Amino acid sequence: MSFDPRISMITLGVADLAAATAFYEKLGFEKSSASQESVTFFKMKGTALGLFGRDSLAEDAGVAEEGSGFRAVTLAHNLGSEAEVDAAYAHALACGATAVKKPEKVFWGGYSGYFADPDGHLWELAFNPFMENDENGFMQLP
Repeated sequence: MSFDPRISMITLGVADLAAATAFYEKLGFEKSSASQESVTFFKMKGTALGLFGRDSLAEDAGVAEEGSGFRAVTLAHNLGSEAEVDAAYAHALACGATAVKKPEKVFWGGYSGYFADPDGHLWELAFNPFMENDENGFMQLP
């Protein structure tokens, strides 16, 4: 059997499920009716985002929960222009995100910036002039 290269769901461990849920709803994520008291699911294009208590997620995975700082992972949202990046960044900050890196022209020829959600999970907002998004907003790799 080969591994099918796709991601069905991204789950973020959070300190306060209610606060994290409220943050993502402010961003514009649609909460699924499959959500329960201990987990929130959001509908996304082609995948799902889950929010689960950090300690419970660590226990489920069988790993220690301690640790903070850079996790060597970012979530990226590619947009169609620099102006769209700026608007999305301003929206995220207005929803309670923490500014990490203001959008700017970057070394690889695009334009991007970073914010952190209330639990420190990093999101990159980017415009990549070398890869277009399709009509559904999905990045098209050559």
